Amino acid sequence: MRYFLTEEQQMIIDICRQIVDERIIPARAELDEKGIFPTEILKEVGKSDLFRLFVPEEYGGMGTGIFEVCIATEELSRGDMGVATSYAASGLGFIPILIYGSEEQKKKYLPQLASGEKLAAFGLTESEAGSDVGGIRTTAKLDGDYYILNGTKQWITNGGEADIYTIFAMTDPGKGARGASTFIVERDTPGFNFGKKEDKLGIRSSATRELIFTDCKIPRENIITREGMGFIIAMKTFDQSRPAVGAQAVGVAQAALEEALNYSKIRKQFGAAISSFQAIQHMLADMATNVEAARALIYQTAKVIDSGEKNIGRLSAMSKLFASDMAMKVTIDAVQILGGYGYMKDYPVERMMRDAKITQIYEGTNQIQRNIIALDLIKRGVL
Repeated sequence: MRYFLTEEQQMIIDICRQIVDERIIPARAELDEKGIFPTEILKEVGKSDLFRLFVPEEYGGMGTGIFEVCIATEELSRGDMGVATSYAASGLGFIPILIYGSEEQKKKYLPQLASGEKLAAFGLTESEAGSDVGGIRTTAKLDGDYYILNGTKQWITNGGEADIYTIFAMTDPGKGARGASTFIVERDTPGFNFGKKEDKLGIRSSATRELIFTDCKIPRENIITREGMGFIIAMKTFDQSRPAVGAQAVGVAQAALEEALNYSKIRKQFGAAISSFQAIQHMLADMATNVEAARALIYQTAKVIDSGEKNIGRLSAMSKLFASDMAMKVTIDAVQILGGYGYMKDYPVERMMRDAKITQIYEGTNQIQRNIIALDLIKRGVL
């Protein structure tokens, strides 16, 4: 399908494809097998100004929107979801500063993040608090000019690699989710440490670690907006970031479809290429149709967000839900089309299948997305 991209948007795609073809694809098998964080590739991403897509021009960015972030994320995911996750997670980490940060915070942090000089991370999840923000146990107590943070965050993407963290902690535990607040924490702050790097099923080149806070002193001016705004900041951040998760899903599904199609043309059974068999043709047709449908939903959602529309929670949840379920189905079908070869690490589709799974889980499980959609339907009706 044609999406009538501008010259600038097509240039973003071309730059990403060059990075994918020249840097990511040759390295992705080793990155996956050894769980190597893609530092050098992310430096190349930074030099190509792709981190600037998240940031307004006045803070060193390109003044683009969620649409441009999605097309870049999709293309990087076509190469390797681990690399794309590291890229997108940095954007996730500084969205709270973008949408709720003070002018001083934006001027201090956004130029460093826009250049790719520093990476960011988003610290919400804990062992007892993922979808349930009210379950956060990390605390932040005001002591003069500092907040004292204590607690542990779990499964934080870019943990240990990022330089700047947006951390959610309870400033008034008695208020539940309404007692949460958000803080900017720099990596070298005393009392801030990291757990081991997690050994994951997929996106293995991305870094996932615990964040450990032990009497960690955060300057009072590092709170984002004011106390009690943490839940709202988290939800508004996810409204903007979930289409990018959908874009990851579209990218990895597109790659799996390409691998399956190419393989079907060269694999012969019963004296003919398997692409001539109707069973395979129907699988490929369904895969291609679903990829295009998900892409259309992601792109439309991104454009709605960029238009300034406020009620985007339902559409954002739909885009993440549909695209991630689609990616899981498409990558499984790609493995099936390749048969025994698809199950071997010599071919990339088994990795794509492993990578696709996380899109159904992070930034809100797909069960939570269905809750969001249904509740909004009940509240506002079918619009």
